[in-house]
Amino acid sequence: MNELILGTGPTSEPVTTAEAKSHLRVDVSDDDTLITALIVAARQAFEEINGRSLYTTTWKLILDEWPTCPYIVLPRPPLAAVTSVVYVDSDGDSQTWDAANYVVETLRTPGRLHLAEGVDWPSASLRAASPITITYVAGWATVGAIPQRYKQAILLLVGHWHENRETVATGTIVAKYPMAFESLATLDRVWL
Repeated sequence: MNELILGTGPTSEPVTTAEAKSHLRVDVSDDDTLITALIVAARQAFEEINGRSLYTTTWKLILDEWPTCPYIVLPRPPLAAVTSVVYVDSDGDSQTWDAANYVVETLRTPGRLHLAEGVDWPSASLRAASPITITYVAGWATVGAIPQRYKQAILLLVGHWHENRETVATGTIVAKYPMAFESLATLDRVWL
């Protein structure tokens, strides 16, 4: 079983508080803390639904065994770089696999770690629990590189949450995410 663990989250959000306030038509600073928190939550919701990392994020993919195919798919594109491939052998010794043994494919969505020509996965016996850790960086390197439709989806969700701070109900109907947000978030969703 594979598990994806957040290493280091983004240091910036794709939408600024000022941009969100402009979208919300808010002129005072009373809700700045709330709006900033809503931006973070909306980005996280978008990333979960869409399957991407919007801004530079470090991930750790934990594997129980080497794959039977010559590559490993790395979730949460766009893939920027692989930092390390480390495995723990059955003696409990940690081994860093040399980067010359693999090729990082960043142009594909999602990105992949491919075996280099003539190389096989390590043959050492692995520790029983979570023996392989691939650490990598995903997301766009600058806020300006993030597609505008993703930023707009975040603004729409921030607006919805700012306007409706409790469960939204009309009669007995409970509303979900606004349709425009869902349309943008699933437009080019990454399926794994």
